Amino acid sequence: MPDWTVKDIPPQTGRIAVITGANSGIGYEAAKALAGAGAKVIIASRNEKKGSEALAKIRAATSGADVAFEPLDLASLDSVARTADRIAASVPRIDLLINNAGVMAIPDRHETEDGFEMQMGANYIGHFAWTMRLLPRVFDADNPRVVTVSSLAHRSGRINFEDLQWRKKYGAWRAYCQSKLATLLFSSELDRIARAEGWKLKSIAAHPGYSVTGLQTAGPRMGRDKASSLEFLMKFMEPIFSQTAAAGALPTLLAATSPEAEGGAMYGPNGFYELKGPPVRAKIAAHVRDPAIWRRLWDVSEQLTGLKMPIPATA
Repeated sequence: MPDWTVKDIPPQTGRIAVITGANSGIGYEAAKALAGAGAKVIIASRNEKKGSEALAKIRAATSGADVAFEPLDLASLDSVARTADRIAASVPRIDLLINNAGVMAIPDRHETEDGFEMQMGANYIGHFAWTMRLLPRVFDADNPRVVTVSSLAHRSGRINFEDLQWRKKYGAWRAYCQSKLATLLFSSELDRIARAEGWKLKSIAAHPGYSVTGLQTAGPRMGRDKASSLEFLMKFMEPIFSQTAAAGALPTLLAATSPEAEGGAMYGPNGFYELKGPPVRAKIAAHVRDPAIWRRLWDVSEQLTGLKMPIPATA
């Protein structure tokens, strides 16, 4: 798939996509591209003002774009349940469920309203619950896909099962790496289940490399009023190693739409260290390839959320 771009997106007319965190960054670029290809796109994000602005920009870019906004706070299982119920009641199916939203490197430990460490809660546990609640509508589609955005940071991540919420010794970067590793493990296990059951569902992961978005500032400044050392480092690296949000959205879009995208795979940039460049199949770290860890995290996630894998009505 050399130099795959938005021009390679197959027609999406009649398809319904739901994307978290798509009021800015790579999520917004993915939403804009899918709407431009004819899909009905539902943006589920926390900031309603930014959501309204995103809708206006997408409609300006594509006349007649079918886009809508739903307020969603992934740091609240109650919000996840309420928004998922509204969406499930409003659409006949979900062809593309794109788990994109995230927060990075919060300097001090914060908790979600359910008591989860914020990065693990918003990046992973909230998305696990979100997916479990929306899968019945995903199963109603003919050839559905769940695309989960992970990160290069998965390579440095380990699942700290003994202290999953980092109550004993919090580290901003360790917590972020764990959360993004968790999203990749989830994507892998969901695809394994789908294949074992003979379902049409494909679960595919993506990562944006180093794409310049609000991610580099929102998390590091949470609870603080000045730039962090991480921000300064990223600003220094940007001119050489980074790419735009539009380029960073391409792996997600390829995973969501390309006939060649494979379930259980991850897609990312093809440049140095996968930091930037056209999207290709990405490398998955060796320690991620253990199905026993996939299953263990899944079981823990079911316990934390009280949700289990739904079964397709036709199964």
